[in-house]
Amino acid sequence: MSDYERIRVLFCDHLNLARGKYVPRAIAESGTLRQCVGVYAVDYERALIPAPGSGVPEGLPDMEAVFDLDRVRPGWEPGTGVVVADLEKEGQPLGLCARGALARAIAAWQEAGLAPFLGIELEAFVFERDSAGSWVPYDTPGAYVYGTGAAVDPAGLVDDIWSQAEACGFPVEAINSEFDWPQFEFTLRYRDALGAIDDIFLFRLMAREVAAKRGYLLTFMPKPLSDRGGSGVHLNLSFADKDGNNACADPAQEDGLSALARQCIAGLMHHHRSMAGLIAPTVNSYRRLRPASLAGYWANWGYDHRGVAVRVPSERGPATRIEHRVADGAANPYVAAAAMLQAARLGVEKGYPLPPAETGDGLESVDTDVTVPENLGAALDALEQDAALVSAIGALLVANHVGIKRKERDDYLGSTTDWEMSRYLNFL
Repeated sequence: MSDYERIRVLFCDHLNLARGKYVPRAIAESGTLRQCVGVYAVDYERALIPAPGSGVPEGLPDMEAVFDLDRVRPGWEPGTGVVVADLEKEGQPLGLCARGALARAIAAWQEAGLAPFLGIELEAFVFERDSAGSWVPYDTPGAYVYGTGAAVDPAGLVDDIWSQAEACGFPVEAINSEFDWPQFEFTLRYRDALGAIDDIFLFRLMAREVAAKRGYLLTFMPKPLSDRGGSGVHLNLSFADKDGNNACADPAQEDGLSALARQCIAGLMHHHRSMAGLIAPTVNSYRRLRPASLAGYWANWGYDHRGVAVRVPSERGPATRIEHRVADGAANPYVAAAAMLQAARLGVEKGYPLPPAETGDGLESVDTDVTVPENLGAALDALEQDAALVSAIGALLVANHVGIKRKERDDYLGSTTDWEMSRYLNFL
């Protein structure tokens, strides 16, 4: 554990919040911390919701955060190491643990002789305070897509985040400004699936905290600005076989894709609607997922096509991969990765038919009429109805998620928005 004075023990909860504790190094030697399972009963407003597994009916008992000291890694605070914990209850894996759900998905592929690898791309907007103390978009008047330097980041936030990422050992592949402003994309290099999601979970937290210390808000909210595009999370998936070869590649095929890759895509198409309830898990998510949004609204796939839900980039051979473009930054990344892996696995096991590759532009024309559900409530309905996917991911985790998110949807439906007030108040 090096010479850390304290350890920050973290886990990713159902709201994609990094929960945990700071503990002295001596306490961390035990490898176990007790915490209240009731964190899985709360929403963003801290209401206690008796969702399945929340512990509310049982009086909010404890669970254990269990971690391996060998996995403690450099943090971004002085004298502090960080580690991602697994969750247990009475010595058994906790069904609500998202990291455990991902580990089970990986194990299912490993039993078939394949090791999943992931590369992650995150998109986010930056806000700053105005003279009245309100959050407004970061002033980047010279911003443009694929921009770098002072024109797109006059305060040098990217430099700070990059430097801290290197100090923490996060494998940065690229950082650049995105299509809208002040929006940025952060890409980490691909690696084993569990390690990749640990990296992205911690990197996201680090980047937000680095920005916060400078007085800025780095937000991964799916669509924070009505007049600009949304922010997504792209998961790039490939598999290594027992010999270390990329199992998604087949040079004997005209398009270079293996039968495995095709069946994985078929699985993602088949479970497109039901996955949305987990990987686009807020009311705001469905402001991003709209037609012509380049965000994965349609259940389609294509070759090097950014207007589809599943893109197959042009690289082949060792770089062959499947890019899933539907998830957003509100999703727990462990759950999003588990959902992708399990949907892909079901595609292989059940032999779903693969629709033809998209031939439309994804903006004004598409080849399918299948889309994500129109709102969060419909997405949760579709999720609950997909028994195969629910079972694969974990019935308790899904039931807890649905219970919390239905309350969120109900709160939204009962709230009067600023748009309604400005549109109707003076006339009705």
